[in-house]
Parts: sequence; structure tokens; C-alpha cells
Amino acid sequence: MPLNILFAARPERWTEYEAPLHKALSDAGIDGYTLSMDLPADQVDYIIYAPNSPLQDFTPYTRAKAVLNLWAGVEGIVRNETLTQPLTRMVDDGLERGMVEWVTGHVLRHHLGTDAHVLGQDGTWRHEVPPLAKDRPVTILGLGALGGACAEALVYLGFPVTGWSRSRKNIAGIACLSGDAGLPQALCTAQILVLLLPDTPQTENVIDADALARMPAGACLINPGRGPLIDDDALLAALDDGHIGHATLDVFRTEPLPPEHPYWGHPKVTVTPHIASETRPDTAAQVIAENIRRGEAGEDLLHLVDRDLGY
Repeated sequence: MPLNILFAARPERWTEYEAPLHKALSDAGIDGYTLSMDLPADQVDYIIYAPNSPLQDFTPYTRAKAVLNLWAGVEGIVRNETLTQPLTRMVDDGLERGMVEWVTGHVLRHHLGTDAHVLGQDGTWRHEVPPLAKDRPVTILGLGALGGACAEALVYLGFPVTGWSRSRKNIAGIACLSGDAGLPQALCTAQILVLLLPDTPQTENVIDADALARMPAGACLINPGRGPLIDDDALLAALDDGHIGHATLDVFRTEPLPPEHPYWGHPKVTVTPHIASETRPDTAAQVIAENIRRGEAGEDLLHLVDRDLGY
């Protein structure tokens, strides 16, 4: 029986992914397959999926062995009651390296006070020397694949890094905290805070007024994770009263961020348009192909989503 693989994403993504997927499938030793955006539902073996696809009802896909998500985030699909097939999320080298570069760049920007020099060339000589990295504690909330990689990169640069996660992690060189008791401790030293948690009911508004108040005065917040992690009103209030020195935000509750949103014009907020990390077709195709190979060989799939946890 031929292997049928459905590509369920927007048409422009098919243009980007068609050639890399064929190459990756060939490299993985998979042949005799059909890869298409148009296949009879009851004949599909694997669904390569983007949550913004028109496909939202998985009931007809009775033969499908797995749904292979193209996005790192699965909040747009994991609660879909029609989805009973195994679900995987995207963890690939291109997405990871992109996140490490973006996070490292903005941590260094805030650490060095780069904005003051780039934006403040007013003829005044301000001899303000930044501390060394060893004297600038950084906290990362979320120690999954992306958070762990960012933490390791910052440790390599000399920053003392504290990481927090729902369950206990052990990463060399990082002070790993976990659970409800560990979160206040992680926040109280965070001169720079990086948010890389998933979007779940448990993480919504994790950065609220109480959490912000626990951070050191003048701390900077960087969010390339998920918009709902932050109570926006609480953050704006903390920026206005000076307790939080700056926020660099890449993700938002509503995207694109509406033009009238106060973040756009706030002098202590940097908005970037959800560019911290992007799935790269070449590397993502390799992850997809490996999971299809594993599925056909009866092996465990990579990056399976825990439906109860939501990621």
C-alpha cells in the first residue's frame, strides 16, 4: 500500500517546503510515497500540519498514524477534540539556533546599555561603563529545548544563569529551579528575565504585578516565548513607575500587534514582529522525515506532545 503524506498548511508554505521535504524523505530512505496538499482523507498516513491550516476536523483521517506539527507551539491544536492521532511538535536546529541568536543579541543589548549609545547621541559624554557579564544575573523561565539552548549560550558568555521550569531540570552550569516554590526565587535575582515558557492555562499571566514586583529594580524583560505569559496592564504599570527598566517583546496576545496598542509608542518598550525564531524548511523537513521513518519502522516518534500538559 503506497504511503500518503498530506501537507496541511497554507499554499505559500507548500512552495517553501515541497522541495526540502522531497529531499529529506529521500535522504531518510523513504520511497514509494505521495506527498500532496490534496489527498482523500481516509487514505492519509501522515499529516504535516500548521495550526493556521484550514484543516481543523481530524475525524475523517481514520488511517493517519501521526500529525506532525510544523510549529514549535501547539496551543492552537492540542485542545482540538477531533485530534486523536499522536501529535508531535517542531524541534529543529534552525529554530533553536535562531532563538539562541535573537535572545543572546537582546540580552547583550540590555547588558551593555547599547540603546543609550545608539539612540542618545546628543553631544553629552556619559562615561558609564557596564558591569561584566559575571555581575549580571539572567533568569530564563522555561528550560525546554529552546530555553536550555539559550541558557547554555549565555553561560558560555559568562552570565550567571538561573533557569526555572515546571518540573526539575539539570543542566550543567545553570541554577535550575522548579515548581511554585522556585519561581519567586528565580525572579528575585533576574536583572534580565527571558520568557520561553509554553502557552498553557497554567502559564497565562505568569508575569503579573506580583511577579514583576519581585524582580530587581530597573530589570529588563525579554519575551520571545508567548504573548499570554504577560499581564500587559501590569507590565505597562511597572514600566511607567520605573520598577522595570525596559521590555523587549516579540510575541503578543493579538498578532499583528494593533497599531493603537500602547506598546508601540512606549519609550521603554521594544517591539519586534514575532521574528525571534522561525522554522526553517530545510531543517524542519529533516525532522518531519525522521519522524515518518520512525513511524514506518515502529519506533518512538520524536517530540511527542503531552496532551495533559499542553506541550
